[in-house]
Amino acid sequence: MHATSIAHPARRRAQLTASDVSLLRGATRVLTSVDLVVTPSSRIAIVGENGRGKSSLLHVLAGTLQPDSGTVQRIGTLGVAEQEMSADDNRSVGEAIADTIAQPLAALAALNQAGAGLADGTPGAEERYAAALETAEALDAWDAERRVLIALEALGAETDPTRLLAELSVGQRYRVRLACLLGADHDFLLLDEPTNHLDRAGLDFLSERLRSRKGGVVIVSHDRALLADVAETIVDLDPTQDELPRLYGNGFAGYREGRAAERERWEQAYERQQVEQARLQDSLSAAQNRLVTGWRPEKGANKHGRATRAAGLTQSVHRRQEALEAHAVTVPEPPQAFRFPELRTRSGAELLNVEEATVAGRLSTPVSFALAHRGRLAITGPNGAGKSALLGLLAGTLAPDSGHVRLQSGTRVGALPQESSLPSERRAAEVFELHLRQLQASGVLTSNEAVGLTQLGLLRAREAGKRVGELSMGQQRRLDLALVLAARPHVLLLDEPTNHLSIALVDELTEALGATQAAVVLSTHDRQLLRDVSGWPHLRLGGSRAQSVPASH
Repeated sequence: MHATSIAHPARRRAQLTASDVSLLRGATRVLTSVDLVVTPSSRIAIVGENGRGKSSLLHVLAGTLQPDSGTVQRIGTLGVAEQEMSADDNRSVGEAIADTIAQPLAALAALNQAGAGLADGTPGAEERYAAALETAEALDAWDAERRVLIALEALGAETDPTRLLAELSVGQRYRVRLACLLGADHDFLLLDEPTNHLDRAGLDFLSERLRSRKGGVVIVSHDRALLADVAETIVDLDPTQDELPRLYGNGFAGYREGRAAERERWEQAYERQQVEQARLQDSLSAAQNRLVTGWRPEKGANKHGRATRAAGLTQSVHRRQEALEAHAVTVPEPPQAFRFPELRTRSGAELLNVEEATVAGRLSTPVSFALAHRGRLAITGPNGAGKSALLGLLAGTLAPDSGHVRLQSGTRVGALPQESSLPSERRAAEVFELHLRQLQASGVLTSNEAVGLTQLGLLRAREAGKRVGELSMGQQRRLDLALVLAARPHVLLLDEPTNHLSIALVDELTEALGATQAAVVLSTHDRQLLRDVSGWPHLRLGGSRAQSVPASH
């Protein structure tokens, strides 16, 4: 985390402009023709899958990475918070704060010195005092330290000025440095995944501070709640039909609507070209077949007739070949759409019944609830309250130390764990096929119920052919989800299901969970997901007893 400064904040004159910026990493084009204007009132979010160049664009805007083409103009001061924090910083918390507000402190010192000169009647003291006062006011210097201390408290950061940053955890260091930047009052803040390492109170403070600050904000984030609360413009770096980035106005809602419409147009254009390509190919094949068999005249026909017919058929083939070659498929293959399989419900009053269940050392709060077919339940609570342990009880991987968990006979349960345990050396397709064979061999699944990996729209064929260890975290998470859905469960248990998944896939999954016939239990800290399922009954863990909250209306 660092600050790049021009002498004084530019305030209303501040502007950050990227024009036709492109960036290569080796032979791979990371950014293509990016145009972006950031003003003091801007609230801009940069989104996209891992590896799409989000952090690179932030560094290009900051000036720490030079684009291969295009220009960036900067007027004003910048504060930059990187996602990855160095552990080599030997400063203390107090020194970090002092460095952050060095300009305001220097301005106050200069003002005091000018004031002393004014009192002594030093020649030119009035001009020096007026200039020092103007600088101090521009920097809001008197309030600088208080702003940082408020941010430290609100983010739950270390406030002991003698503590060394190198002695703090990654999360603690990040909170200290983020607090310093929030208190520094730069013209622009550039933040890379700023919600990492923050609790609920810290997230709320960050959202409020980013909304209300005087300067512009550019954030890279997968946090949909932060996008919904703060962003007014969203830059989408995910693949598009013409390979150019997209800018969406009207905040997160506008991004969702615009992206859905964009993908629909893309899919329609691709389908039209595929249909025309298939038509031309069929026409060519038919002409080639006629050339092979159709030109032969009936027995007794003269040689001239036979030759004339052959020439005409040959020309027909050539015309169709030229038409096929001229109709190149120019629209790239659109993104995959997630296809949630049909999960059937089971009749009966209760699929699951939990009574006063606890797990020693993991779930100390006695939990009781019943889940009927098509039931819904969201489990919330602080870390360590036992959410994952409760899901383990429901999945049957944990046994209660007191109370009981009863599952209706014949009910299939599918559990998505928070952490993946996939075999890294096996290919994704092999892992999935082996899982299907085991389900069929054990009688859980019939051959008619089996669904192919690529049919789910979670991994493409080329990704399914890779070893698990070669897949990104997001792709591994997609494979985990595919394995769960392959069993077509009657009860679906999801532990932090949005981890490592793209925004588009999370939206598709959320919609599917609302519509599926299966019963669904999920545990999450994802604020936007909790908003999306606010109509579900909630079970909050962490007190002396679990608190059940009925569905809101």
